Amino acid sequence: MPITVYATEGILNAEAENVVFSELTNLFLRLHQLEGNDFITPNIIGEVRRIPPEQSYAGGKRASIVIIELKVPSFALTEPNQREAFIEEATSIVQQASGGRQPKERIWVNMVYAIDGFWGIGGKAYTNNQLIAAVTHEAVSG
Repeated sequence: MPITVYATEGILNAEAENVVFSELTNLFLRLHQLEGNDFITPNIIGEVRRIPPEQSYAGGKRASIVIIELKVPSFALTEPNQREAFIEEATSIVQQASGGRQPKERIWVNMVYAIDGFWGIGGKAYTNNQLIAAVTHEAVSG
């Protein structure tokens, strides 16, 4: 489940980036009750991309921004309360990690859902059923 955090340079230092990514990973796992799951945990991957201040915009003007983009299979975060919790808590995680310098109004969260069968891990294409089976350690045919 790739997570990409785009942040204007200077909002998060290296330690804050580490904290943000760790807490976003833990948030995703908690919302799915998968803390410690040996299949999914190492497959929550991603990066933090720093955006030069002169290339960072909001409302058509230069501004500091943070965007959290989460790519997930279509069965992840399906409940409205899960999505709302992820967005609210992810925003708070970033704002706290920035030392309060980044206003919540300029922190955005979005999710992109993968088409069933278009999820690959380690060179293997997984269907949704195969992913669920891997996470729950169940056998699945096909």
